[in-house]
Amino acid sequence: MLEADVAIVGAGAAGLSLAHWLARRPAGTRPVTVVLLEAPPGPLRPPHRTWCYWETENGPYDAALTTSWRRLRVHGADGHATERDIAPLRYKMLRSDDFETFVAHWTAADPDTRRLTAAVETVEPVHGGAEVRARTADGRPVAVRARWVFDSRPPGSLPAARTTLLQHFHGWFVRHDRPVFDPDAVEFMDFRTPQPAHGLSFGYVLPTGRRHALVEYTEFSARVLSREAYEAALRRYTGSVLRLGRFEVTGTESGVIPMTDAAFARQSGPSVFRIGAASGATRPSTGFTFAAVQRQTRAVAAALHAGRHPRPPPAHRARSRVMDAVLLHALDSGRVDGAAFFAELFRRVPARRLLRFLDGGTGLHEDLSIGLRTPVLPMLRSALELPRLPRRPFPGP
Repeated sequence: MLEADVAIVGAGAAGLSLAHWLARRPAGTRPVTVVLLEAPPGPLRPPHRTWCYWETENGPYDAALTTSWRRLRVHGADGHATERDIAPLRYKMLRSDDFETFVAHWTAADPDTRRLTAAVETVEPVHGGAEVRARTADGRPVAVRARWVFDSRPPGSLPAARTTLLQHFHGWFVRHDRPVFDPDAVEFMDFRTPQPAHGLSFGYVLPTGRRHALVEYTEFSARVLSREAYEAALRRYTGSVLRLGRFEVTGTESGVIPMTDAAFARQSGPSVFRIGAASGATRPSTGFTFAAVQRQTRAVAAALHAGRHPRPPPAHRARSRVMDAVLLHALDSGRVDGAAFFAELFRRVPARRLLRFLDGGTGLHEDLSIGLRTPVLPMLRSALELPRLPRRPFPGP
């Protein structure tokens, strides 16, 4: 039996972030003992991921970044390109392997943090806290008793929602013989792709040099595609739209991100909390998660260091969640053309203001001014319908 102030279940973005912020204890604050439980290699361990987010020039993870950019480009379905300089912000690319190495440096230097490789089986309340029971790769049972447990594992099913779309994507890491990529700009959304009847699709290009890039095909829709369909979409996008010619695929990346107006519980027991995407950190209208995870885990760490109750704060403001619910319903109903919606926003709203809006950092007046640059009548009709829509379970994992 191990004992600690905090047990963190899962070593994905949220679990690693909380461990990192706890290890960076500010001077004069109380120490917090931590056990970070990460799954052994296999299906329970999170797959390799690329996380992107925007923040100012100097951020806490800059030493681990693959690269960053200050220009974003959006192509409308009509081929019109809108390019914006987002300084003083940077759009940053962080690979999960590099993030894990970065956090490992901090936790290894912290005498109050211990990492344990084991598959968690149960998390149960006990007097004065909770107990985590797990099993190592060789079958040995282990237990951790903690005052507080933070569980970042994805739930087995999504909560009931009025609208749930899936952001699903497949990408190629591309190496080209010629300098075909612009290393100073991200192709943030390229809508020169065939659009589904409900939702939207776009290409996404993250250049890491003139000859290297991550090229992805993404859809917001109700169902994922087959591997063959993703590959065909990428061949069409790289060939007919980007006109790359011959290139080498050095790696792939796939994922599915639920975009839902479901209400996620942030507490599952008196001393057990959910963090990260499991607590609703994914922004329903965009799928971005990493920045919200940082806000949430940093707040939890600050509370623990100060000796306060560490219930995670909501990842997004109530007003942002309502606006996202309206947009999801408008997209799902087909009432709003998703490709035109996002392309027009980037054309008509200053880039830095729009990014603050997408991050939930704008005030009510700014939100209203941005709302007037959307299809007002279809959005208003969707808003009026929303309270009457039933919440239903999502028919899938």
